[in-house]
Amino acid sequence: MAEQIPLCPVRSAAAAANCKRAAYFSAAGPGPGAERPSRYQLEDESAHLDEMPLMMSEEGSENDESDYHKLPRARIMRRKRGLEWFVCGGWKFLCTSCCDWLINICQRKRELKARTVWLGYPEKCEEKHPRNSIKNQKYNVFTFIPGVLYEQFKFFLNLYFLVVSCSQFVPALKIGYLYTYWAPLGFVLAVTIMREATDEFRRFQRDKEVNSQLYSKLTVRGKVQVKSSDIQVGDLIIVEKNQRIPSDMVFLRTSEKAGSCFIRTDQLDGETDWKLRVAVSCTQRLPALGDLFSINAYVYAQKPQLDIHSFEGTFTREDSDPPIHESLSIENTLWASTVVASGTVIGVVIYTGKETRSVMNTSNPKNKVGLLDLELNQLTKALFLALVALSVVMVTLQGFSGPWYRSLFRFLLLFSYIIPISLRVNLDMGKAAYGWMIMKDENIPGTVVRTSTIPEELGRLVYLLTDKTGTLTRNEMVFKRLHLGTVSYGTDTMDEIQNHLVNSYSQTQSQASGNNASSAPPRKAQSSAPKVRKSVSSRVHEAVKAVALCHNVTPVYEARGAAGETEFAEADQDFSDDSRTYQASSPDEVALVQWTESVGLTLVNRDLTSMQLRTPGGQILTYCILQTFPFTSESKRMGVIVRDESTAEITFYMKGADVAMSTVVQYNDWLEEECGNMAREGLRTLVVAKRALTEEQYQDFESRYNQAKLSIHDRTLKVAAVVESLEREMELLCLTGVEDQLQADVRPTLEMLRNAGIKIWMLTGDKLETATCIAKSSHLVSRTQDTHVFRPVTSRGEAHLELNAFRRKHDCALVISGDSLEVCLKYYEHEFVELACQCPAVVCCRCAPTQKAHIVKLLQQHTGRRTCAIGDGGNDVSMIQAADCGIGIEGKEGRQASLAADFSVPQFKHIGRLLMVHGRSSYKRSAALSQFVMHRGLIISTMQAVFSSVFYFASVPLYQGFLVVGYATVYTMFPVFSLVLDQDVKPEMAMLYPELYKDLTKGRSLSCKTFLVWVLISIYQGGILMSGALVLFESEFVHVVAISFTALVLTELLMVALTVRTWHWLMVVAELLSLGCYVASLAFLSKYFDLAFITTVTFVWKVSAITVVSCLPLYVLKYLKRKLSPPSYSKLSS
Repeated sequence: MAEQIPLCPVRSAAAAANCKRAAYFSAAGPGPGAERPSRYQLEDESAHLDEMPLMMSEEGSENDESDYHKLPRARIMRRKRGLEWFVCGGWKFLCTSCCDWLINICQRKRELKARTVWLGYPEKCEEKHPRNSIKNQKYNVFTFIPGVLYEQFKFFLNLYFLVVSCSQFVPALKIGYLYTYWAPLGFVLAVTIMREATDEFRRFQRDKEVNSQLYSKLTVRGKVQVKSSDIQVGDLIIVEKNQRIPSDMVFLRTSEKAGSCFIRTDQLDGETDWKLRVAVSCTQRLPALGDLFSINAYVYAQKPQLDIHSFEGTFTREDSDPPIHESLSIENTLWASTVVASGTVIGVVIYTGKETRSVMNTSNPKNKVGLLDLELNQLTKALFLALVALSVVMVTLQGFSGPWYRSLFRFLLLFSYIIPISLRVNLDMGKAAYGWMIMKDENIPGTVVRTSTIPEELGRLVYLLTDKTGTLTRNEMVFKRLHLGTVSYGTDTMDEIQNHLVNSYSQTQSQASGNNASSAPPRKAQSSAPKVRKSVSSRVHEAVKAVALCHNVTPVYEARGAAGETEFAEADQDFSDDSRTYQASSPDEVALVQWTESVGLTLVNRDLTSMQLRTPGGQILTYCILQTFPFTSESKRMGVIVRDESTAEITFYMKGADVAMSTVVQYNDWLEEECGNMAREGLRTLVVAKRALTEEQYQDFESRYNQAKLSIHDRTLKVAAVVESLEREMELLCLTGVEDQLQADVRPTLEMLRNAGIKIWMLTGDKLETATCIAKSSHLVSRTQDTHVFRPVTSRGEAHLELNAFRRKHDCALVISGDSLEVCLKYYEHEFVELACQCPAVVCCRCAPTQKAHIVKLLQQHTGRRTCAIGDGGNDVSMIQAADCGIGIEGKEGRQASLAADFSVPQFKHIGRLLMVHGRSSYKRSAALSQFVMHRGLIISTMQAVFSSVFYFASVPLYQGFLVVGYATVYTMFPVFSLVLDQDVKPEMAMLYPELYKDLTKGRSLSCKTFLVWVLISIYQGGILMSGALVLFESEFVHVVAISFTALVLTELLMVALTVRTWHWLMVVAELLSLGCYVASLAFLSKYFDLAFITTVTFVWKVSAITVVSCLPLYVLKYLKRKLSPPSYSKLSS
């Protein structure tokens, strides 16, 4: 059926022709010519796309309904108009818009422009640039108090308390003592302000530490020390080894002889491997440092941008004849927040402060509010409406006699306990208790709670977005497999490779010594020579040599006690193994070179033009590097052309992903199958091949290559075409398999989260192949599932076709690159998110930090579900701050993510317990606690309503002074608060049956249904207590107060016992303590109670009778419900 459906439901033949053409080009593969057709596509294609709906929409498609997914329809909110709109949040929207408008006027954003920066002369800058200071604070001295108060009173609950408390200053409305209203409110505000002040002060200290770091600045008079915050555009800054780069710079000079240096970028892009950066050759060639001021030169830099992987600029020296022009790219830059890993560097500052790449890629932290708090806010609004309705009914029954509006206000205040002021206090204390429990849990040591306001969010998560490098993986690569087609070597047979190498090199050495007398001319490569079947030994030798030569790895030697920063041992060639470390832009490369060292062929030295290998016999082989073709995400392969100094042979070595290499190597029947086998084992595969070149072939290639590099138009296409002319009929040498070590227990943790109904998305800055490989090896994508790799798209038409192709796939994981994602979100945001949300897993690779945050926000907007982001590097901070709940892992990439997160854990495996146990219990406990506190307020308000009704609708309080305060604090606070110790299932059960977590995401513990049940319970109990006391009281009114209040306190204590599911010894203590406090305090309450009456048997039986009538039916109902429809967890615990 699916095959009969055209990719696009179309209207006309012209559109169909366009469709075919687009489909043909999209199938053309990623060759150098693949991009060309899309440029020449017809102008009117986008016009037809507007008529052509994606297959998701039913309209416009004439095909059979049964072929389509029944997709959930878009939640498109119809705009409300007029008064309805204003009441339903329009006022909030208007206020926010006005504030934003005022802020925009006050902080007019400057337009970002390209700039010309003169070396060492900041004063020559034509316009003002931002200060180079880092500021992570939310408030300043003036905005702190107003800001914190606004954040508190924007919630209806707190605003209501404030209005009620202020009303007590009006004598006509005064009901009780001022402290009964202001004490709880003052307590909540004091705690909040202290907490915010502490957090803000910590941020201020961290910023101050970074901004006051000292750097050497080069001036005409020599070096001077400047603070990081005082650095300006145009300054020449000297950065030492292991020092943070303070601002975005262009790399001018280095102490390294090679004219290059390494930088660590883990806090910028999350990758722990070192990056090679090259100094501008014109300034590197200058004899002395001071000569930078003797030349007349400037850098032209593009306007500040988000993209951390690209840069375009030019370096111009005007005082030479002719003027020198050098093009600048990403390899000539030193971005802020990276760290110099080798040598000392000098750079000219081009961007500062807000315009640096690292700051532009971080978002402002938002104040996170839990879903439970928002739900309670809605319930308080409902209670407020009930309060107003009840007051109006009372005034109406009173007959609007006298100053009725004053009576209305007094009734509003009398019934104000319907919204209990202690709700906020209890919840905040509960949250603090949950945070303490999480940090004290011995099963997840080292866990830190940094945001104590949202522990319940851990129990409501639906989407979990995780980083890859350092979060799911350790970023430690281990070489596992070498396959030569007919023979495969694993970790246990590496000694055989070693023996083959020793034999091979000993033979070549003996041949070389034999040929010493007659120095033979260099042998020419004969492509037409007959093929001779090589021995296994020579094939192993060729394969290992290729792996040892084809890479971008540099050996670095740490100076042992020597004076100065000598990184490379040059003259004496003291290549001691114990002081050598390898650096490269990818940890895979390092793993391969470390493996060749382990089998006997060691890379001992490398610079920009040559590299040296040491054979098992100790002989040094030197190779001249003629050309290097770096790895790109488009080509998916890297190559190097080297000349062997001893034989003058020129060889082109290449390695890359199997998809890119299978078309380049000679025909074989094993490559595809073996690549599949290794991928299933979770290994990252690389295909290695070579081609011997003659001197003439190389010279011809070099002239064409240099010509292509100088072209202005379509430079990348022309260069790719020239390189491709070499990539033909290459000899396949071997297939390598490298394993990225996963974090401990990643697989069982991911499986547990999946069983809990949590959808996992992996967002990584890494390559597509690597991301796919880790998704499979970590079981993020299960073995039975297919993966749909979303092909690279650049235009609306391509995105349209690819989305239609993806729509046909059922139950398969999606793998998409950041660039394609950007295009899809630009034209088909809603359709893409709707399709992606149906996938069991999604992998987004090559994601920029801001893109990660954008994906989080999209999920929040389109699904309305709770999201959690997990990461360990500086590049994950934006995502962590954007998510409803951010978890940071303290890893190799520093502590930046863990400091910015709401929760910090040392290992990924701890997330299972954090969510299943602590998330569950925090949400369940808070739901029970908040509903019980509301019940406590509703019951006393019901009693007040009954009392006022009996006594001619008088607005007179039933309980006064201390009785009201004591009821909400001393008498019932401890038992009610002890609900934070309650648990429905044991932690072991919650971990064993993660399916229990699914129920939590539906929010059934605190819903309209449960709330209404508590309201009915409160009305029943309040009515029974008050009417019972009125029926049974004898001569004096004071007896009504005594009987009803005692029964009320006993009822509350019994209700706590009814609510508890698992008893804790502290709960029993709290019950007994509260009862003891009440009995003891009776002696001091003669103002309210008749002490003589309290000590009689009559008082005791009347109170007991009322209490039993109010509580016994509820106990019976609870027992019947447990028997007839037990909750899911009770089946497990039994």
